[in-house]
Amino acid sequence: MSEAMQEKDKSLGLFVASLKTAKDRVKDREAFVARSQAKYAAPQVGGFQMLGLGGSCGKPAFLLPFATRWTPDKAEALEAVAERFGMEVEYGAYPHLKLPEQLEVAAVHDWLNETHVYLRPSYERKEELIRAIAEALKPA
Repeated sequence: MSEAMQEKDKSLGLFVASLKTAKDRVKDREAFVARSQAKYAAPQVGGFQMLGLGGSCGKPAFLLPFATRWTPDKAEALEAVAERFGMEVEYGAYPHLKLPEQLEVAAVHDWLNETHVYLRPSYERKEELIRAIAEALKPA
């Protein structure tokens, strides 16, 4: 991996870490407000703006420019993307793309009027992956 790519990966991971806090600081309002200011300059990955972090997974969330409505064809298209990246899809409330060792790399959430993709910051091919997901799921 190139030095520039390593720095980009590191910077996303550091950005995500900067939004979180230690257990002993969860009641520190001023620290929360200071951390929150960083959200307004969130980074982009693959040309998609970061929205925030997943509530349960803590991965950065990115907005696709369309709403996804799951159909058999869309699910198959996502599975084809996963296969291309050496992953498989697990379906719970949302589809999750996982590596063979069960490490979750991405999740695709279909909301009423938008689609969010949650990405593991340390995944080396995240820009390529989010573009492939967007291409596979875009409306006809």
